[in-house]
Amino acid sequence: MGTESISKMKVVNGDAGYILEDVPHLSDYIPDLPTYPNPLRFNAAYSVVKQYFVDMDDTVAQKIVVHKDSPRGIHFRRAGPRQKVYFNSDEVHACIVTCGGLCPGLNTVIREIVCGLCHMYGVNKVLGIEGGYRGFYSRNTVPLTPKVVNDIHKRGGTIIGTSRGGHDTSKIVDSIQDRGINQVYIIGGDGTQKGAAAIYEEIRRRGLKVVVAGIPKTIDNDIPVIDKSFGFDTAVEEAQRAINAAHVEAGSAENGIGVVKLMGRYSGFIAMYATLASRDVDCCLIPESPFYLEGKGGLFEFMEKRLKENGHMVIVIAEGAGQELLSESLQSGDQKDASGNKLLRDVGLWISHQIKHHFSKVRKVDITLKYIDPTYMIRAIPSNASDNVYCTLLAQSAVHGAMAGYTGFTSGLVNGRHTYIPFNRVTERQNKVVITDRMWARLLSSTNQPSFLGPKEILEAEKEELPPTGLLSGENSQDEVKTGS
Repeated sequence: MGTESISKMKVVNGDAGYILEDVPHLSDYIPDLPTYPNPLRFNAAYSVVKQYFVDMDDTVAQKIVVHKDSPRGIHFRRAGPRQKVYFNSDEVHACIVTCGGLCPGLNTVIREIVCGLCHMYGVNKVLGIEGGYRGFYSRNTVPLTPKVVNDIHKRGGTIIGTSRGGHDTSKIVDSIQDRGINQVYIIGGDGTQKGAAAIYEEIRRRGLKVVVAGIPKTIDNDIPVIDKSFGFDTAVEEAQRAINAAHVEAGSAENGIGVVKLMGRYSGFIAMYATLASRDVDCCLIPESPFYLEGKGGLFEFMEKRLKENGHMVIVIAEGAGQELLSESLQSGDQKDASGNKLLRDVGLWISHQIKHHFSKVRKVDITLKYIDPTYMIRAIPSNASDNVYCTLLAQSAVHGAMAGYTGFTSGLVNGRHTYIPFNRVTERQNKVVITDRMWARLLSSTNQPSFLGPKEILEAEKEELPPTGLLSGENSQDEVKTGS
């Protein structure tokens, strides 16, 4: 096998088109590091496990749907404990930081990193960095022990606080070095993971024996490569409560209309899955699928037809949908939040006003419209059972990788297997709903809504969804990976 370095990522080429996109290791830049037997050998919990450790050559394929003549394609290193570790448990001084917006499961990830380090590896020095990245140099730290984090998974939010922005690579690495920290666990979205990559690069430049492990967090499920992000299942489940309320309100009034706004700045996964799960939605609008209000085939025409048929209807709209329509009717600024994200206007409130105006002023029809925005309620709840298990496995995988000396990686689920993914792969683009794919077709079939797309828009969508140059065709197809179809 040949090995080369491409864009800060190790690439190993094997037979039959096998490609391993590997993650960095401490031994890449620090020679002659001592190793130690993995403490799991003596852990009572693992005494009945037939295979303690992951084989060093175990990898996970990114693409599982192949043709008979397809090459073996891109793989990622499989996560899990190794026979040898690169840290003596007594010397480990770890820290955990959470960045960006809230998401169900943050406290569970924190809890399981702390408990995993303590119970599996005997580590007893773990710090919580308060208030996101700027907490490294302008806020206090809090000692984290299994006792401190015992019940935090039952609460929403993050016990160590979070913030957007505040990333100063030099100050952060200075703080890591001054505090004697040698394992850094960073929980956050694509912007946070880009920051983690910059921290890893500076640590490597200084030649420090410090590992940087990321855990991807985005309630919108817009991080690529991984099957899904933690908190997504919880968000979809909670979103159904809002949809049900809107359905009850709409069905209890003549010409009742329920409008529910859900999260999804650039990706409409929550809106799509909540709609499919609910079956009470008449129309789902997402950022990836343009729509228009007036004229033949527009939203208003569809609403008139549905109200005539059923006497009521429910619309689910993702927060990033229809922003181009708002820009046409309102003065749009270029304001951004501390993370650099463009501040979006409230499309739910805007479309509610447009609907009221159309029916009252244009069609002269009395309607009863209820607008529900549950976004902050959804972000703040504890994770459900499914996400709690997922968070546990993500956290433990990150701990195993850090103890084994891997660094500059994100812990993520690929095709149902936990893997270590190079930072650049989870930050290179955003995962989006593929509107020319079968999953979106299933939604259109479920709601019986129009696609609002003409032949020109469909052709443009197909062009945008072609895989990037150099990647194998079908790479991380939503229909093959995201939906398990």
